[in-house]
Amino acid sequence: MQTTTDVRDGEETIQTPVEFQAGLWFIGSIRTPWKTRRECPRRGDLDGPVCRIVVDEPWRRALQGLGRHSHLQVLYWMHEARRDLVTQKPNHTGVASGTFTIRSPNRPNPIAVSIVEVVEVHDDGVSVRGLDCLDGTPLVDLKPETCPHDRARPGGG
Repeated sequence: MQTTTDVRDGEETIQTPVEFQAGLWFIGSIRTPWKTRRECPRRGDLDGPVCRIVVDEPWRRALQGLGRHSHLQVLYWMHEARRDLVTQKPNHTGVASGTFTIRSPNRPNPIAVSIVEVVEVHDDGVSVRGLDCLDGTPLVDLKPETCPHDRARPGGG
C-alpha cells in the first residue's frame, strides 16, 4: 500500500489483506514542528516543544472537563508508515527483529500512543508537551492518563 520507506537488507514484507475488518474516524489532527519523519524525535519528551491537538467540530464537546487532567493518552494514526513489514532492521541496532518487538511506526495498524502533559485546553483542542509525530498527523482518540503521576486538577475546564 503506502511505501514511504525502502525495505532494507534483513527486512521482510508480506502481502497485506485486501479488506479491513474495522473502521475508525479521525477526530482531528496534530500540529507539531516536525515536517519529515527524519526530524521527528524517537520518543516524545515532556520537556519538548508545545504541540497543538485540534479536534474537529463534531467532537469538540467531548473536550468538556479535559482541564481536570494533567496528562493524557493521545492515540494517533502514523499515516506515512508502511503496513507490510513483519521484520525490520532499525538503524540504531542494525539487527533484524519482528515488528511486534520494536517501537517502529511501520506496523500492520500504525496506531501510536503518547503520554503527554496538558499545557492548555482550548475550545477546539488542547496544547500539550510530549508528542513525537509529524505535523498533520490524524488524531484517533484522547483519554485521560490515570497512572499515579496524573494529578487531577480540581475544577479544570
